Amino acid sequence: MQRLKDLILTQKPLALERKIKLRWLVGASTIPLFGIVAAFGIAPGTKVEPVQLQTVIESVKLPDLSGQEQNMVFWREDKIQRGDTVGTLLSRLKVVDPEAVNFLRNPNNAHSLYQLTPGREVQAKTDQDGQLLYLHYLNGKGDELVVERTADGLQSREQSAYLETRIQMKSASIDSSLFAATDGVGLPDSVATQIADMFSSDIDFHKDLRRGDHFTVIYEMLYSNGEPVKIGRILAAEFVNQGKSHRAVYFETPGGNGGYYTPEGKSLRKAFLRCPLPFLRVTSGFTKARFHPFLQKWRAHKGVDFGAPMGTPVRATADGRVEFRGVERGYGNVIILKHQGRFSTAYGHLSRFAKGLHKGEKISQGEVIGYVGMTGWATGPHLHYEFRVNDKPVDPMKVALPGAKPLDPRYRSAFRLAAKPLDDRMNLMRSVDLANLD
Repeated sequence: MQRLKDLILTQKPLALERKIKLRWLVGASTIPLFGIVAAFGIAPGTKVEPVQLQTVIESVKLPDLSGQEQNMVFWREDKIQRGDTVGTLLSRLKVVDPEAVNFLRNPNNAHSLYQLTPGREVQAKTDQDGQLLYLHYLNGKGDELVVERTADGLQSREQSAYLETRIQMKSASIDSSLFAATDGVGLPDSVATQIADMFSSDIDFHKDLRRGDHFTVIYEMLYSNGEPVKIGRILAAEFVNQGKSHRAVYFETPGGNGGYYTPEGKSLRKAFLRCPLPFLRVTSGFTKARFHPFLQKWRAHKGVDFGAPMGTPVRATADGRVEFRGVERGYGNVIILKHQGRFSTAYGHLSRFAKGLHKGEKISQGEVIGYVGMTGWATGPHLHYEFRVNDKPVDPMKVALPGAKPLDPRYRSAFRLAAKPLDDRMNLMRSVDLANLD
C-alpha cells in the first residue's frame, strides 16, 4: 500500500507539468495568424512532416443543353400598379404574345382582369420566346382567374378560390378621425365603415368623437395560399367614446340569423340606419334657415346632405317598399321609401337608380337603391337624405331610432359561450398596447 501511495505522489508532478505545457500550447495557438484564430492540441511524440501539394487538372464533359433550351420556361410574378392595363401588366411579366394580349382583353375570357386592384399579385409562365403558357390572378373579391395554353389554344376559367379564415385584432386611438386611426394601423375603410354602422345608434361619429377615444376590433381576414384577399366579418368590437365603453359581439342563431349584440344580449340593430352612405362627411345639416347655394336665398333645409364622390352607392336605411322613383323638381332623381308604421325616407340628387328598381318593390335594410349624383338643385355631388314621421321631415341625426328585438331567451346560453372568448380577447387588447398586432 505504501508503495502505491509513493507511485501516485511521483506521478502528480509529471501530470501537472504536462497540463501546464498543454495549456501554454493552447494559449499560444490563440494568437491571431493573418486574422485567423484557432485552438488545437498535438499529442506528444507526433511526427509532423511537410505535406506535398500536387495540382491535378481534369477535363469535365458538360451535358448538351441545346435540346433543353428549346423547352425552357420562366415563372414571373408582379404586383398590379395604379393605372395598369392588361397590356402594361403583361409587358412587365415579359409576355411577348399578341394572341394572349387579345385573348385577355376580351371580358368574356378574363372578366376578373377588368377589376385590377393595385397591390394584388399576378403570376405568369412563359416559354423562352415570351409566349404565355399559364397565368393566375386572384382579385380582391376572392375570384380566381386561371389561363392555360392547351393544344386547342388559350383557355380560361374563373372560379371562387378556396379561402382560409384567420382572426385578426387591431387597436388604435383617435387623433383626428376614425378613418385616420384605422389607416394608421393598416385597417381598410370597410372596417371603419362597419364600426361606424355598429355603434351609430349610440355614437354620433360626426360630432361625438374626441381625441383620445379608442377602439378595439376583432375581425376575420380571408387568405388564399398565404395571401390576404379580403376582409371578412367583424366578430367583436369595443369603442370607448368620451370615457364610456360600447361593446358589440356578433352572434348567429341556429336559424342563420346573425347580428351584433351587447354583452348583455341587447341587439344593436336598429330599425333604421343612421346614415344611408358609408361613413362620410356632412356638408349641410337639418336646419330651419339655410342660405341655399343653388337658389341663392334663405330657406329651411329639411334633410341632411352627405358629401360623397359621384357614383357612391346609396343604401336603404330600413326595410320598406318603393313609394316613388323618378324626378321631382329640386330633388332631381329621387327615391322615396315607405317603412313600417308612420316612417318614410327620401334620397335625392341621385345620378342613377339601382338596376331593376321599380315602384312597389320590397327593399331590405342596407340594400343599394341608387348612386350619388348632382341632379336637380345641386351645385356638387352629394346625397340629400330626409327622414319623415307622418310625412313631416325630422332631423335624422338626432331622432330616436326604433330598436330591434333583443336576443331570444332560448339562445342566451349559446350566446354567452360564443361571446366569452371574444370578450377575453378585447380585455387582453385593453391591457396591453397591441396596436399593430396581426
